[in-house]
Amino acid sequence: MEQLFITFKQYQSLCDRLIEQVQASGWQPDHILGVSRGGLPLADALSRALKKPMAVLAASSYQGEQGMRQGELRVSASIATIQPLAGKVLLVDDLVDSGQTLQQLTQIVPTHCHQSIQLRTAVLWTKSSTRFQPHYWVETLAENCWVVQPFEWRDFE
Repeated sequence: MEQLFITFKQYQSLCDRLIEQVQASGWQPDHILGVSRGGLPLADALSRALKKPMAVLAASSYQGEQGMRQGELRVSASIATIQPLAGKVLLVDDLVDSGQTLQQLTQIVPTHCHQSIQLRTAVLWTKSSTRFQPHYWVETLAENCWVVQPFEWRDFE
């Protein structure tokens, strides 16, 4: 599988483009919910730029050597947050590959909330064959591309 290595400068530029897209949409979230691990740096950038609180949900569907094989989705029992999620929530991950993870999370997240929420999704990358289209994304990648983000280099040593 082709690997696309992203530099910190490229990553920051992609984050800026996504932040601008969310701001331009007119839909302003009340909370940013980052999916660990890959979605956390992006969620942090959105939280700071939009001046909204950030919460974290641990979820993973990739296992195997170097975490490159998709399997069953595992999700934490709770969301780490200072304030309960309410109102408009932006669910943030790094990438939509098959779409399976983000699709399932859009169904799971509301069950963790004590109040009704309006949920939208944001990622930096989508794959060309995804079955789930996020509300906000920056680039669409070829199916055979594996993104190596600048903070993931240890995974490929």
